[in-house]
Amino acid sequence: MSGQIGLDPATGTLLDTVEGEARQAMENPWAVLLEAGLDFSDAVQTRIYLPDLANFETVNAVYAAYFEEPFPVRSTVEISALPRGARVEIEMIARVR
Repeated sequence: MSGQIGLDPATGTLLDTVEGEARQAMENPWAVLLEAGLDFSDAVQTRIYLPDLANFETVNAVYAAYFEEPFPVRSTVEISALPRGARVEIEMIARVR
């Protein structure tokens, strides 16, 4: 699925903290996966985009709470900027059973 930033679906605004944005960037695809009859165990690849790698540990801790072994293949990429000034974007590829 395409990249998800930490937008609150009710307000359309970014959450106030990096941790909040990361959590919402995981919750948004969770809803899409559930609608398709899938969950995070069906994720086979993820990519995280960060404009500031100083946020890596915070984002990594949030991310780790959503997955169990075997973990999907993952890469983290530092980029110059994200839409709307977001501090994290997460994209995911999931297999359909």
